[in-house]
Amino acid sequence: MRWLDWYGDGSLQVLEIGLACCALELEAAALSAAALPTALTPGSRVAVVVSGTVTDRLAPAVLALVDACATLAGQPPTVVSLGACASSGGPYWDSYAVTKGVDELVPVDVYVPGCPPPPEALQNVLDGLRVVAG
Repeated sequence: MRWLDWYGDGSLQVLEIGLACCALELEAAALSAAALPTALTPGSRVAVVVSGTVTDRLAPAVLALVDACATLAGQPPTVVSLGACASSGGPYWDSYAVTKGVDELVPVDVYVPGCPPPPEALQNVLDGLRVVAG
């Protein structure tokens, strides 16, 4: 888990929840992102990117992080499901321990398909959020 000021100007704060291999794609997309935001002020635009397999054991932590973002920013974050595992459980969907998609926990605003999705796909989604906010 890591906070990023994606554009370095405070216009979009991203909380990355990297749970499995798609987290590498998220990291590749974040290479040009700024470091930790200095402060998350009420009204900040926040995106939570969940990448990788959400297990039933991790589900409460993911839910708590999304809820904390809503509390800190004063509005619900935009939730992005990155990759097949975060979206539907991926190839592990039939495991007793796998949540069948992060949308079972929180409303998802954007699904980025793929196994793995290319870093550019996430960048395009976040660029779109910046345009909508600006």
